[in-house]
Amino acid sequence: MIGYVTLGTNDRDRGAAFYDAVCGELGVGRIMENEQFIAWGVPGGGAGIGLTAPFDGKPATVGNGVMVALEAKDEAQVQRIHEIALAHGGTCEGPPGPRGDGFYAAKTETERERCR
Repeated sequence: MIGYVTLGTNDRDRGAAFYDAVCGELGVGRIMENEQFIAWGVPGGGAGIGLTAPFDGKPATVGNGVMVALEAKDEAQVQRIHEIALAHGGTCEGPPGPRGDGFYAAKTETERERCR
């Protein structure tokens, strides 16, 4: 049902490096790019992710409570993606680990305090 999710950014180059690295681990690359917008995914595949400066010209701000989950193939890939995200400027919102009945996840954000 979801075609893509777009995230706002105030630093397109930094955001692009972050998603190039994370999406590269997931086996997908850029599928669309112009001066304002970059999208990653698989043409004709599942939902993609886009990064853009807000169209209204105002600064991008955090949507409190908004979360986008990227599907990994196994626990080892969750760990690798978490490490890649941290290495590319992400910050830890919860280290990799079990989150309930057969669900294994990690949380990173781009502008929060790092995990201790």
